Amino acid sequence: MQLDGGLLAFLVLLALIVVDLGIRIGALIVVPRNRRPQTAVAWLLAIYFIPYFGLLFFLVFGRARLPRTRRNKQREINQYILDTTEGIDRVQIDPPWPTWLEPVVQLNRNLGSMPLVGGNVAELYDHDQDALDAMTAAIDAAEKTVHAEFYILSLDDTTRPFFEALARARARGVVVRVLLDHLGNAGYPGFGPAKRMMTRAGIEWHLMLPFQPLRGRVQRPDLRNHRKLLVVDGQVAFTGSQNVIEEPYQKRKNRKKGLRWRDFMARFEGPVVAGIDALFVTDWYSETNELLTREAAPVRTVGDGDLDCQVVPSGPGFSDENNLKMFNSLVYAAQERIHLVSPYFVPDSSMLYALTTAAQSGIEVQLFVSEISDQFGVYHAQRSYYDGLLKAGVRIFLYKAPTILHAKSMTIDDELSVIGSSNFDMRSFSLDLEISVMVRGASFLRRLRAIEDDFRANSSELTLEVWRRRGRWTSILDNLMRLTAVLQ
Repeated sequence: MQLDGGLLAFLVLLALIVVDLGIRIGALIVVPRNRRPQTAVAWLLAIYFIPYFGLLFFLVFGRARLPRTRRNKQREINQYILDTTEGIDRVQIDPPWPTWLEPVVQLNRNLGSMPLVGGNVAELYDHDQDALDAMTAAIDAAEKTVHAEFYILSLDDTTRPFFEALARARARGVVVRVLLDHLGNAGYPGFGPAKRMMTRAGIEWHLMLPFQPLRGRVQRPDLRNHRKLLVVDGQVAFTGSQNVIEEPYQKRKNRKKGLRWRDFMARFEGPVVAGIDALFVTDWYSETNELLTREAAPVRTVGDGDLDCQVVPSGPGFSDENNLKMFNSLVYAAQERIHLVSPYFVPDSSMLYALTTAAQSGIEVQLFVSEISDQFGVYHAQRSYYDGLLKAGVRIFLYKAPTILHAKSMTIDDELSVIGSSNFDMRSFSLDLEISVMVRGASFLRRLRAIEDDFRANSSELTLEVWRRRGRWTSILDNLMRLTAVLQ
């Protein structure tokens, strides 16, 4: 039996209508499950306006979780760290603590497994070349092991001494292990040369979160390992916001515009170093199936320094948004002042309410962001929050172009600092593997506040009056980008 053309066309149209309706009804059931309301609404709008492409996009990008095998490895390491550090944090409790600090420490311990450890010392480097020189010198002093893990690790004229130090360390018998993010590096000219140089030097290196479908290595492609850390001999550790790449990020257009990135890194000595190394061990295990057990246990002894430190890992390998919960807890605990530094500021509703509530309560809230950005969508999404923040009393400082302020930190009252790789945006909360270090100690906080003073001196303060004079089309673009920012 043959169908005439008109009937066939009708049946095809009917089938498309049924499929379209099924997609929409199914989306109402599936999309809101275990998602923030604003995220669910954004996905539903995408699926309703462009059903087939919206569905495909959701299937690829709608699940912010690592494969089950990686999550199981994370739980295995977490349990190991908990078992080997039982009781270590209890010896650090001291009566001068503010009353709100102990619950935050316990929150971090429950979510990320790492203990608070005392007796640490730290040094801050707030210029990229100074930090790179310090890391290179530390590698040249290595006697046993070098563990390097960076989101971007790329060879160029600026970073060549760092790679040469790795090669020299390997040549004198030091065990050198390197992790670098796959897609985070793929777009840079120095990616291939970096891999080839490490291979020639006999350095064992592995890609983090590789997206290689032909090799069966597949997960959501925009999940990234955004951590930056270096551990030498288990005695010295660096972490912060800086990638190993020249300041213009190897792009001709950045050089033409004079763009440069400004970061900071912290150098730690003391028991916290083993906690930072344990995070490297976790990622090494995830990528290689090799468990460096002896290098995963934080040190039990208290050092001679004056800083209490707690490593806070976060990312899609955990069931909770560890960094977001810590940040929100600290914002609500603040009594006097909250200072945030982040190149990308796209908070979820919980953080936005926490910050605006603090400002409306009379607490001094300052936000340092860049006047310009290298990320079009994030830049405009970020700007959509300025009106509400300024109305609530948050002071916003725009770091002057052509420098992009890439540092990430939080300081609370005169009590606590947090530094690391995590931005204050939904990508860092949900999609990226991050490292944060919470630090209690006056010397560290004073140094970080001095750096904030320098940021403020090189920034212009944004006022509500000036902000509301921006163009209507710019405002519309900002709000549209805000909607896309929650598609997670």
